[in-house]
Amino acid sequence: MGDSTAVYRTDFFPGLGWMLHRRTWLQLRATWPGAYWDDWMRGDRVRQGRQCVRPDVCRTYNFGKSGASKGQFFSQYLAPVRLNTAWVPWTRQDLSFLAQPDAYARYFSSQVVAAQLVASVEEALASAHGDDVALSYDCRAAFMRNAAQLGIMKEWKEGLPRASYQGVVTLSLHGGAGRLFLVPLEWLGKARAESIREARAQRALADGSEGREEEGSLTTSR
Repeated sequence: MGDSTAVYRTDFFPGLGWMLHRRTWLQLRATWPGAYWDDWMRGDRVRQGRQCVRPDVCRTYNFGKSGASKGQFFSQYLAPVRLNTAWVPWTRQDLSFLAQPDAYARYFSSQVVAAQLVASVEEALASAHGDDVALSYDCRAAFMRNAAQLGIMKEWKEGLPRASYQGVVTLSLHGGAGRLFLVPLEWLGKARAESIREARAQRALADGSEGREEEGSLTTSR
């Protein structure tokens, strides 16, 4: 189980149990397909950059093998899923970080950049209880190798790993006390560079404020 209060943005349409705004339905209903609408929703032409909000701990459950997918992945990935059992008073949660795409991008990037870099799945699983760790991958094959070791779904749809945000897949560690970020190597480099630029800008701003205060105190003392 993960953190029952944690929620994330994702570029990947989940497909199992979802809601959408009425205005989105009105845009899509005329061309809604009779089957495999989840894959249809994931296509760039339909998704158009939209994102979903997903909980860390599932609120939906697939109860059987019967259906259009003929039980694909059920035994390996879906049967072990456990529903959330913790009450979360969502109306009292601060979800402001989710509201705007740009704000969420900064929020999420700061968390990934702050995570400890690890070199392997083994090192990630052996991390200290409560630590966030990041493991980079430089290609789809590398992601699939890591996913196989972690026991998560390896397949990509429309160029995206399942549950990913900007290519980053977030997993709970140690029962939700820590997290593992599977991060595209290029994304990680850009995020760290941006974090360094922001830190420098903040230091420069702070130094400028201190300089003005010192100048003001000198002027007063004359």
